[in-house]
Amino acid sequence: MRQHTIVLYFLLGCLSLRAFPQTALPTEKNSTSTHPYSAPIFNDPDAVNRMSAAFPLIEQLYLDYANTNHFPSISFGIVADGKLMYASSNGTANLSTGTKADTNTLYRIASMSKSFTSMAILKLRDEGKLNLTDPVSNYIPEMNLAGQLTADAPAITLQHLMTMSAGFPEDNPWGDRQLDATDEELLDVLRQGVSFSNVPGINYEYSNLGYALLGKIIFNVSGRPYQLYIKEEILLSLGMESTEWEYSEIPEESLALGYLWQEGEWEAVPYLHDGSYGAMGGLISSIEDFGKYIALHLDAWPPRDDPETGPVLRSSIREMHQPSRMNALLTEAKTPGGADCPAVTAYGYGVSWQKDCRGIVRIAHSGGLPGFGSEWRIYPDYGIGIVSFSNRTYGAPTSINAIALDTLIAIADLKPRSLPASKILEQRKSELVEVLTGWEEGKLGIFADNFFLDEALEQRKTNAKCLFEQAGTILEISELTPLNQLRGSFILIGQKNNIRVFFTLNPQKDAFIQQVKLDLVNKP
Repeated sequence: MRQHTIVLYFLLGCLSLRAFPQTALPTEKNSTSTHPYSAPIFNDPDAVNRMSAAFPLIEQLYLDYANTNHFPSISFGIVADGKLMYASSNGTANLSTGTKADTNTLYRIASMSKSFTSMAILKLRDEGKLNLTDPVSNYIPEMNLAGQLTADAPAITLQHLMTMSAGFPEDNPWGDRQLDATDEELLDVLRQGVSFSNVPGINYEYSNLGYALLGKIIFNVSGRPYQLYIKEEILLSLGMESTEWEYSEIPEESLALGYLWQEGEWEAVPYLHDGSYGAMGGLISSIEDFGKYIALHLDAWPPRDDPETGPVLRSSIREMHQPSRMNALLTEAKTPGGADCPAVTAYGYGVSWQKDCRGIVRIAHSGGLPGFGSEWRIYPDYGIGIVSFSNRTYGAPTSINAIALDTLIAIADLKPRSLPASKILEQRKSELVEVLTGWEEGKLGIFADNFFLDEALEQRKTNAKCLFEQAGTILEISELTPLNQLRGSFILIGQKNNIRVFFTLNPQKDAFIQQVKLDLVNKP
């Protein structure tokens, strides 16, 4: 049953039903924007200049963080406006040779590799070569030998693997040491039977094994090893020409070595060769290269009509970013500045999702392996992202990335992206303003068939008249603030008080007004 909503508040003291005054409202302020899907990706040119003032402070934050946490080196980059806007490195990439890190130094990025694996799966899906809801056994027959936790457990699907919900146990740090395993060793895990912690599709539990299996699926479906498929289809198309899977193919002077800080000294951590588990954490990349990948993710927002230019559909990248498997409610979370700010977290496709009490949505993934730590994150609503690498064991610079972006937003006074209103929303606003001045019979065709069933016309007139009397002469009409394509609000600025007008359109082709809510807003 549809729940009815009283949409025009009735105020005590305005009970008489007199003819509504034929008041001419002032000319409204209308947006001159075109179709909202043609909005620019980073639509505050002045903000780019304001950001520059923050870069020296951001660099000092990373330097202090690296020194405090005993990082041999740290490299970071800030991405906005479709490019790497600022990048810097401090410290030593190779302690034995004394080679200094720079923004072209290549670090193993560990689990940050997982998003590339999910992106490859989505690309194959978009090409019609697989479905995310397919059982894994359709592509890896050995999955039939893995067993199941209960007799009524459903088959494990590709989507279960991508969202960390296959029922495999959390396998850090075991998975980290499997990086160079062969395909046969990976398949032997299935042949020998798997120990499950949950049935599929119930709980989030981080699984490196699941992403190793996705790498094998990419191989079996595409006919190319996942390393080659991702390199040819994603990396090279983005110009990430230095990013590699196998460390032995990288010149020594370009490669950061990994270290463990132990008893006040650095201990070198040997690289593992690339293998079947590389799909969960084997990529080796630089700040210069990875900035291009972050730009691809930011370019997916907002949805728009522009031609596709990336190796993967923008809609598929946005699909990656959605919270597919809820993880935790962080009731004691705080902002980087220390204020209480609960947040909810989830896992998408190879990325984590978080929304905090401020409404900030963060898409991210950290990486940690013996010798290395890393993290990248984007704030899609702000059009900015950041990435940082270190060559210390499990030294993911997650907290400093959060501090850096919050600092950047504050200093540059960045605002969340706001899309211009759609043409139909602007049209209905103008028509609604005309109705509110008199409710003339010939102008009521803008309302959906439910509108006067939910509340009679005469009652709406009475309630609206009440508000206009308390507002006084309407001096100005604000621009429309859209909440989405079919919902928004604007302000009638009165001599004594203001009236906030919220309205929402229905799903019919002509998008009629199905709801209006008027609220009296006291002047400051």
